[in-house]
Amino acid sequence: MNILSLGNLPLILIMNESQNETSPANIPPKNKVPKKVAASTSKENKKAAEKEKKGKPQVVPNSNFPRHSLLKALRIPKAILEQNAGRECSEKDASEFLGVGLNGPFRVEISSSIKFGLLERPTAGMVKPTELSKRIIRPQSADDELAAIREAVLNAPVISDVYKHYRGENLPDNKFFENALTDTFKIPIEKIFEFNEIFKETLTSAKLIEKVGEKFRILDINSDHDRSLIDSSSELKKLSKGTSISSGDSCFVMMPFAPPLGDYYSKIYEPAITKAGLRPVRADNDIFGTGKIIDQIWDGIIKAKVLIAELTTRNPNVYYELGLAHALRKPVVLISSNEEDVPFDLQHIRVIYYDVHDPFWGNKLIEKVAENILSAIKNPEEAILFKFNS
Repeated sequence: MNILSLGNLPLILIMNESQNETSPANIPPKNKVPKKVAASTSKENKKAAEKEKKGKPQVVPNSNFPRHSLLKALRIPKAILEQNAGRECSEKDASEFLGVGLNGPFRVEISSSIKFGLLERPTAGMVKPTELSKRIIRPQSADDELAAIREAVLNAPVISDVYKHYRGENLPDNKFFENALTDTFKIPIEKIFEFNEIFKETLTSAKLIEKVGEKFRILDINSDHDRSLIDSSSELKKLSKGTSISSGDSCFVMMPFAPPLGDYYSKIYEPAITKAGLRPVRADNDIFGTGKIIDQIWDGIIKAKVLIAELTTRNPNVYYELGLAHALRKPVVLISSNEEDVPFDLQHIRVIYYDVHDPFWGNKLIEKVAENILSAIKNPEEAILFKFNS
């Protein structure tokens, strides 16, 4: 040990015997923690953080739709059924059944299962498979399984709304579909792609979507059991909110007069229009008189709040009247039993497709037309061919 003096202050230097030097580089910086101590401290901090986490549930990112497809959302209830006989258990137990951590992604998965109606929470922190999930995982028949899957689809927020909105129709082209998801269904732009994938995957498992050429068609459910899941009056009430309809407002119907299509006016379109709260009008029955028929058609189209065009059989008079309506930028509900009868330049607009071989086609078409009339009034951009710049 050497003792030197610096002014009146002593300075002690400790010689390193092995290196025989007193370089400041060999003296650890004042605040530097040796590696072994640092590693030990890091482990302790990690353990302390994990211990703190156990008593506090992690925040699950909020979403107004399930963040998993229906089949993926069945994973947790299936594990509880198989490993806990379907009895309620803690979230921690459920995560251990799956062999995953009790972390954010797992809690998001629980949230998805609850949104589909596959899991319930008897008490805070506890989960239990619902009867609906049991019908899907352990069905008594193929029909029961499919019916339960469809019920789960209709439970899911936003997914059910988009399904009901487009059932019986082709999904619009991507650009228009994405605009509708953002504007009508309030899905954030950054989640559009995720929702689109989940929506199509879920409807595929429920056999409610099919590929028709280059488009996806959303199928309308066609059994008594399934139809009871959709409350038509509730849907109409929802669409009526914020929709301005006066007692004298009319809906002009453009369609062939000859049967069998001509008969649909009294059987389908009149009841649907009345159900939507408007007055039905058709040229031959309601405005035909001594004057020129085209003048009266023109007058009927101008006065109508919304119009219906039955495109089946490509009737030239219907196409002519439809051209007038589009030129006036009137919202039109398009309907056809054949996609081939819909002109190519109209296929980006919503079109209702119906199948007369479906035993329930009439009632379903009445409900769907009534809904689309209100939707066309509420969201005219979905039912107008093009917009002119003001």
